[in-house]
Amino acid sequence: MYWIVSKYLITAAVVVLISEIAKRSDKLGGLIAALPLVTVLTLIWLYVDNQSSEKIANHAWYTFWYVVPTLPMFLVFPALLPKLGFWPTLGFCVVFTVACFALFAFFMRKFGVELL
Repeated sequence: MYWIVSKYLITAAVVVLISEIAKRSDKLGGLIAALPLVTVLTLIWLYVDNQSSEKIANHAWYTFWYVVPTLPMFLVFPALLPKLGFWPTLGFCVVFTVACFALFAFFMRKFGVELL
């Protein structure tokens, strides 16, 4: 039980640290947020929890493919934010990202990559 709580606390601390850095520097906060810190932590947690190499490799593989359709959101969000405000923009971007993912998964299936 202590291990699970430790994992939550460490992971949460990383997110809080990034948001605090972003308050002070847009560029540095963005750079650190763009790093795959959550993925690296997840890979570490899987390894420490004695998951197989295949499972860890699959996680990295699918993370790559799942990141690709989320990238357009980072262009749409700053364009819509001044026009719509925060919550409507965030809501639109969530729906937009889901749609991008569905289209991307459909497209990638033709190349033998099953994302759904």
